[in-house]
Amino acid sequence: MSSLRARSRTPGGRKAVRYVLVSVVTVVVSQIALFTLYAGLHWTAKSANLLACVIGGIPSYYLNRRWTWGKTGRSHFLKEIVPFWGLALLGLVFSTWTADFAETKAHELTSGRLAQAMIINAAVIAAFGVLWVAKFVIFNKLVFVQDEDLRIALADEIVA
Repeated sequence: MSSLRARSRTPGGRKAVRYVLVSVVTVVVSQIALFTLYAGLHWTAKSANLLACVIGGIPSYYLNRRWTWGKTGRSHFLKEIVPFWGLALLGLVFSTWTADFAETKAHELTSGRLAQAMIINAAVIAAFGVLWVAKFVIFNKLVFVQDEDLRIALADEIVA
């Protein structure tokens, strides 16, 4: 545990902690949207998930770019915007398929809309969990890279 705490104090560790915290914010925002749209407004799981992903994706982009990776100024279209939203689209497609599948299974398991919504929310969280680690690696190594990041990565490798 102390080695994990020590690692979280390195520049790369602080970045990982910030990424986790941004992910928590994004999950809370998108899960509330998904639950409200499906259970409260009676949207289909696919439609509710689509809007929930957009609602969660916007703060995710800006919080990750600014706070996690410390980028300021205008976003670079090809180096930042396209890869980020490309990965978000991959997550959207995968989670929407998952939401639709979960909705079908939820209808088989229960007739209660609240229970169905909980099943769908759990399935969507699981779908995003699969993609979460891969996205961190891609963001860290390809999307929000700075010259200083390369020096930090080299220093982290030397220390490790």
